[in-house]
Amino acid sequence: MHEIEPVWNEESRVLILGTMPSPASRNAGFFYMHPQNRFWKVVPEIFDEALKLPNNAPDRLAAIAERREFLLRHNLALWDVLASCDIQGAADSSIKNAKPNDFTELFEKSKIRHVFCTGKTSFNLWKKFCAAQYEERFGLTCECLPSTSPANAAWSMERLVAEYKKICYHSRYDSDIRNK
Repeated sequence: MHEIEPVWNEESRVLILGTMPSPASRNAGFFYMHPQNRFWKVVPEIFDEALKLPNNAPDRLAAIAERREFLLRHNLALWDVLASCDIQGAADSSIKNAKPNDFTELFEKSKIRHVFCTGKTSFNLWKKFCAAQYEERFGLTCECLPSTSPANAAWSMERLVAEYKKICYHSRYDSDIRNK
């Protein structure tokens, strides 16, 4: 079961979706908190920033608060495609019995028009479970970004940052007009 609440507010313009939190993230109580996951290095860098606290900071609540504030300041929402599934460790390839989150309230009450999935598995699950239900109804577009997981070693930090820069444009300049 997914127990981490989504991060978003009414000003959110971009939704970044993972698949399901890793065991390290579930233990920490927040997204992408494995010490070697590059998400919290890549995303701040695309906004020319750096976070002060590492993923494994002794003050876990301060690290989470710093990340929440960063996301909301940049009009970013963060969640996962799945509400629940059977999974072995953090292996996306082992996912069975997947059930998606309900995104209705998030899209109804925010300015989100663009969804970015952090990896092929989250993108494929979005397409399978969510695209038909939400994309046309809320005027959404969705793109797949490479995973920031340490398992995706083929992607250097520089390449990840270059790909993730797409988020900046959509977080700042997407129209406020909803196509209903």
